[in-house]
Order: sequence, then structure tokens, then C-alpha cells
Amino acid sequence: MKKILGLLLMAVILSCSDKDDDAFTYPKETTVQNFMWQGLNQWYFWQADAPNLGDDRFTTNEDYVTYLEKYPDPEEFFYQTCYEHSNIVGSSTAIDRFSFVEDDYKTLVNALEGVTKSNGLEYGLARNEGSTNLFGYVRYIIPNSNASTKDIARGEIFTRVNGTQLTDANYVDLLFGSSDTYTLGMADISGTVVTDNDKEVILTKEEGLQENPILVAKTVEVNGTKIAYLMYNGFTSGYNEQLNTAFGQFRTEGATELVVDLRYNPGGSVNSSRLLASMIYGTNTDELYVRQRWNDKIQGLLKKEQLEDYFANKTDKGTNLNSLNLNTVYVLATGSSASASELVMNGLAPYLDVVHIGETTRGKNEFSVTMVDDIDNDYIYRAGRENKINPGNLWAMQPLMGRNENSAGFSDYTSGLAPDVVLKEDLSNLGILGDINEPLFARAIQEITGVSAKRDFTVKMPVNEVSNSKMFTVLKDNMYLDKPVDIPFQ
Repeated sequence: MKKILGLLLMAVILSCSDKDDDAFTYPKETTVQNFMWQGLNQWYFWQADAPNLGDDRFTTNEDYVTYLEKYPDPEEFFYQTCYEHSNIVGSSTAIDRFSFVEDDYKTLVNALEGVTKSNGLEYGLARNEGSTNLFGYVRYIIPNSNASTKDIARGEIFTRVNGTQLTDANYVDLLFGSSDTYTLGMADISGTVVTDNDKEVILTKEEGLQENPILVAKTVEVNGTKIAYLMYNGFTSGYNEQLNTAFGQFRTEGATELVVDLRYNPGGSVNSSRLLASMIYGTNTDELYVRQRWNDKIQGLLKKEQLEDYFANKTDKGTNLNSLNLNTVYVLATGSSASASELVMNGLAPYLDVVHIGETTRGKNEFSVTMVDDIDNDYIYRAGRENKINPGNLWAMQPLMGRNENSAGFSDYTSGLAPDVVLKEDLSNLGILGDINEPLFARAIQEITGVSAKRDFTVKMPVNEVSNSKMFTVLKDNMYLDKPVDIPFQ
């Protein structure tokens, strides 16, 4: 059957492509796929390596339309187009482990500001070696959430949802399915043995939950040394002022050492990471924090000031930064620490001693930018331009667009950043976050003072994690660039 082509003419967005610079037309029903292909062809970090994103991929309009129609489901179209350059499509071993899409850009934009639909329970999922059964362990409770009103706390264990044992095969449906309300069946832990008990907790996911990423900010004194402790669970730009206030508190309290707890922090805003790094190290705006590396199309079009981020002396609102001006910082990080968390560690490494306590981090060194169907802005989302977004296409993409390297040019940590002091969390003794007896904090105190409130760091039941609740949020472990990207395309 002869294909019916739409009447809309696709605007030229590329200044340096070849045959795909020609204005192809496309059927209205492939509007989303067209947006995705055009955006990826211009911005995707591995565009040159992805066969279906090549500038000379399509020789005729019919070839282009045939490809757009190949995957009617936009989500499938996106992942196939991104991942087909990998030998294992969509697998965890693919080059691109992190690009994703969302069917409504507003959901994604809200998530960037820390606003989500959640019951407020943050947890990990683990298993005993050799078992397909899973159990959850509570990491922390988000204040002012549904979970904060229930009888459940950090360190507790659950094995069942609505009476069904959690397994490798069913945990996604049971915990992250369509139902907003579920009942957790709790359990006891003794040594390495998990035993069901009769306690049940009913939780409900609610719209509009705002998580302040600063869960704990306090100063403790051990043997005359004042140590600031910051439990920071997400690089959320809306809380930069509060973060600066916390560092002002540390300075007022006379802290001379700092422990930054990023063990559950999956990342977020690059700019928030820059501000945190400045609060730790210093506010010399002539010193380079990180430099971006884009694909070959984009790199040469960006000016030096667009590619480089320097340490800051003020917040975005113009508030003077409260910096501790440290020579050493102690960072608690695990396999759940990713993207902007790793960026802080890597960005600070050329300037001060970063003592990493915990486990090897996730290994996410690429950044992304939110993309929407706003062709006049090169598909880049900008607040205030919502009326310019195609009302017939609300999809958003968050594709990887580049890598951040530190001032020494290092960015190769796709296998994660290895700890200086190896210490896993102990499920039989998770401790209280911010307490000097909590194992990871206690180990940092030992490094700082040579004295510890906890003498034995033997881990009786190490976490053998399968996944965690943050990996099922909209942002997952994404790192996003939140500064303007203005390119003078011809």
C-alpha cells in the first residue's frame, strides 16, 4: 500500500549533517518517533556509533518513514534506536545503561525538582546467596510522607507484599505495579537468617511528595574534633539554598572535618554537585571543577565557557556560599552512589584528599539533558517555553549527551570509583544515620581521629543488593545538565 505522508515539513535542525539535512516528511502517527530520531541524531553521545542514527542512514523519504513505523511503541523505538549499536540490546552490559524516556514531560520535570508520587519508604532489595527469594530492608523514611505516619523504621525487614513472598520474578509487579496501596509483611533478622513475623504495614503512594535531600545535617565532637555530618540523598536544584544553610550551620558550629554521606544518592543536578563541591573545597571561581565532552557534532560548536564549570562563590539566587575550605573530605559511598555523587568525588580529586569509605560506586560518568518536542529550541527543554512544546506530543527524552571530566582530564570510571576503605553495610546492624555508632560513620570517625565509638567493624550480614526503590523513580540514577545549552545552528 502506498504510504500516506503527512503534510508537516520537518525543520532543519542540523548544521553539520549530510543527507538527513534534507527535510523529510512523516505521517502524523509517527510524530513522536520523528522527534526522538531527530533529537538523538543531533545530541546523542554515541550518535556516530549507532547505525540507525547515521547522518546518511536514509537515502529516501520512504526509507525514513519505514524506519519510523518499524516500532509503533515510542518507548521501544527509543531504546532500539539508542541501543542497537551495542551487541546486547538493552542489557546492563550495553554501552548506554542510562538513557530513558517518559510519556509526559511534566512528570519528568517535577521529578527533577524532587516532586514525585511516593509512599516515602526508601529501601533496598536483597537476597541470601543462592536464593531467588528477596527481602527488603528499610534505608530511611522521607519526612512528611505516608510512611512517616506508619510503624516502620530504618533497619526493618520485609519479605512479603499482600501476602506473597517477594522473588526475582515478581518484585517489580508487587512493589512497582499499578496499585498505589500495598501491605508489607515484616520479618525478623538474626545473624544471616530472615524469619517472617506477624507484623504488617499498609502503605499508599501519594502525589506531590517533595523530598528534601538533606536528611541529616549535624556536627558531632569526638576527642575534641568537631566533625560535620551531611546525609545527602539527591542532587536536587530546588534545595541548593538549604544546602548552603546547612554548611553555614557547620561553620557556626566550628566544624573542621566533614563526612558527606552519599551511600543512597543516585545523582541529579550537575550544578548542585558544583555547589556542594564548592562548599567543601572553596569558592575560587578561577579553578575548574569539570569539563563537558559532547559528541563530535556538538563539541566544536560550543564555546569554552559553555564546556567548562568552575567552582562557585554564590548560589543561583546570589547568596554567598558557605565553604569549609577543606584539604580532606570523607565520603561514604556504595554501589547505590551514582552520577552526580561520583562527579563530586571525581571533580574534587585534583584539589583535595577524597577518602572514600564504603563500596565501589555505580559507575555513571555521563550526563543528560531533558528533551521535548520544541523544534525551535533544538528540542531542549526550557522552563517558560511550555507553550512552545508540540501539544500533540508530550513525550520527553533523557538521553546521554556527554561525559564530565575533572580538571585533570579524568572521566573513565564506568566501572565505578573504588573505596579507600572497604566496608559494606550490615543488615543485622544498619544503625541510626548520623549517630557516631552507625558503622560507616564510625569508620569515618576512626579515620579522622584514630578513635572510634565502635571498635568492631565485622559485617555479619553484608547487603547482597538486587535493586532499590530509587531505581524505580522517574530519574533513577540520572545526572542532568541544568545550564543553558545555546548553539548557533545555521
